[in-house]
This record gives sequence, C-alpha cells and structure tokens, in this order.
Amino acid sequence: MLAILGTIVVGLIVGFIARAVKPGDDKLGWIMTAVLGIAGSFLARYAGVAMGWYLPGAPAGWIASIVGAIVLLFVYGWVKKKA
Repeated sequence: MLAILGTIVVGLIVGFIARAVKPGDDKLGWIMTAVLGIAGSFLARYAGVAMGWYLPGAPAGWIASIVGAIVLLFVYGWVKKKA
C-alpha cells in the first residue's frame, strides 16, 4: 500500500516535469497532467518489475516515471492526431 502511495506522489510531480520536457503544446489541464504523471509512474513501475529493475511493490524512480509519462504523452498525441 505504501508503494502505491509513493507512486501517486511521484506521479503528481512527474506529470508536470514530463510536460515541460516534451516538445510541443499538449492541451491538458493541470488535473489531466497529474493523472498523466501518475499513469506514467505506474507504467514505469510495472515495466521495471517486468524487466527486473525493481522489486515487486517498489515504487518507480523519478527518471523512469518521467520517461513513462513522456511515452504516454507521445501516445496521447498520436491517438489524438488519428481521431
């Protein structure tokens, strides 16, 4: 449970960092940015466990979470462009 709370806290900050790092103008409000960061953090956590980088139940690191959020931003932009 503590690992999930850590993932959420890291994710809230990560969303804002990922939007600042990724080039382009993503039209997301601050709440969706926070949700993006949380999702990126969860993505990084589960990918890291699958690759053996993290132990099960451990929160993702900052850099991995930012990379996960940036990947989700690119996917969001690609899906939005297709629609």
